[in-house]
Amino acid sequence: MDRILIEALTVDTVIGVYDWERTITQSLSLDLSLATDIRPAAATDELRLTLDYAAICQRIQQFADEHQFALVETFAERLAACLQHEFPISWLRMTVRKPGAVPQAASVGLEITRGTLPEATQDTPL
Repeated sequence: MDRILIEALTVDTVIGVYDWERTITQSLSLDLSLATDIRPAAATDELRLTLDYAAICQRIQQFADEHQFALVETFAERLAACLQHEFPISWLRMTVRKPGAVPQAASVGLEITRGTLPEATQDTPL
């Protein structure tokens, strides 16, 4: 199965458990791997036959603008559900990093995997 990659997407959102964090926006960095079959789009050169990563990135920023969570875990879980509901994504792996959250680390975060990874299909030889 092919995968569309979105790496180091930065979004600003209100996130954090401390009172001061609830009054500012902070940056999150996201990496996504989205399972899809790119062959139909590659054969026809038509965007509508693949995952539109520009539209997905726009939706992620809209989601970040519309929601405020205490935990990165909640942000990731709800965003994954949103993306799978609004786009034809049967499987995804998402890493969410919060840079600067711990002074001794470049970033902290988590990785989640949701959905079922479709099995590769065998093409019949011509």
